[in-house]
Amino acid sequence: MTKHIKRPEQSPLLRRFWENATGFWGKRGPRLSWVLSGILLLTILLNLATSYGMNVWTRGIFDALQEKDSHTILFLSMIYLPLLAASVVLSVLQVYARMTTQRRWREWLTNQLLNRWFKSGRYYHLNLVSGAPKNPEYRVADDVRIATESPVDFVTGMITAVLSAATFIVILWTIGGALTVHLGGMSITIPGFLVLAALVYAMAASGFMAFVGRRFVAVSENKNQAEAEYRYVLTRLRENGESIALLQGEDEERSGVDKSFKIVLRAWRDICIQTMRTTIISQTSGYIAPVLPIILCAPKFLDGAMTLGEVMQAASAFTIVQAAFNWLVDNYPQLAEWTASARRVASLQMSLDELERAEIARVGRINRCEGKGVALRLRSLSVMLDERTLVAGAEIAIMPGEKVLITIGIRKEHSGARPCGPVAVG
Repeated sequence: MTKHIKRPEQSPLLRRFWENATGFWGKRGPRLSWVLSGILLLTILLNLATSYGMNVWTRGIFDALQEKDSHTILFLSMIYLPLLAASVVLSVLQVYARMTTQRRWREWLTNQLLNRWFKSGRYYHLNLVSGAPKNPEYRVADDVRIATESPVDFVTGMITAVLSAATFIVILWTIGGALTVHLGGMSITIPGFLVLAALVYAMAASGFMAFVGRRFVAVSENKNQAEAEYRYVLTRLRENGESIALLQGEDEERSGVDKSFKIVLRAWRDICIQTMRTTIISQTSGYIAPVLPIILCAPKFLDGAMTLGEVMQAASAFTIVQAAFNWLVDNYPQLAEWTASARRVASLQMSLDELERAEIARVGRINRCEGKGVALRLRSLSVMLDERTLVAGAEIAIMPGEKVLITIGIRKEHSGARPCGPVAVG
């Protein structure tokens, strides 16, 4: 019977990816993974400390400017250089820890996939079974790279966002205090109005981004698949160049290449449309965020309840809190790209799982021997000749250096029978 690999459902794909990928931090992974993760977390905390220092410095310098205090301005100007140097050094160290983690994780996961792909000739079996994922080489080369780079960026960004929000919300609540609004004969007091404004603004921006970019994952996955198909067409053309030249099949091959390339261009057009939509949200949010806190603090500044330094410190803290809350807005396209790539890697992993189970059950195996034994043995071979005629139940054994003539019985399918799939080893 023809061996068929069922197409995996979308829901368990990400779970299957994480089951294997997180082994990098498990017993099978290198100890260096935890060292790099610890360095990365430490740099995040120290960077947060420098950000807090910059925020306090902003308040001091603007208060000194308002009071025209030259000595304080000179002192704060000298302090700024060590703060800047510390921030740059920590940022560089964080880049090193982050990119080294990504590189090591990709190396580990790629080796895991390649070991399974090469074992027992599975790289060949995947070409013979229906339902197997197409272009496994693209999934190993490109999708594994994206699937291991993006999570490290996401975790780093998420930890930074959570810690930044927790730290600077306290600053906003302390500096902003309560805002009293007079409407007619009523007075409404809003406690922590800057924090409330940051929350409402971030929720609105994230909601718009989620709505506008809801198709980003599917579009990214289609784009990756189209790129893989196009690369496969070009690779096959190069590998079969001699036979194509002898048969003068250039026109037919060029037609196939053009057709595949048009699919790639359509996929990129869809990506372009989705990116334009998300850019509208992100750009609008980026311009409004620095201005909104100044407008909100203006009444208290004009009443003398806030100093210029407090207004600028609140504006700086508001921007940081808003950026933390808007983490989804800034990273949604990258998150969609990662989801598509992780699903493609998981699909290859699940197909290899199917082959492993088939090997354990001794179904669909190619037995190879050395010396005087059988060089190649195919059992339970099924070949589709047309929609109604097929070869079934054949067994082929070829000896090294020996020409073998094999007669295979052919039977007719009944008109109501279900046709077999493509050439396959069952």
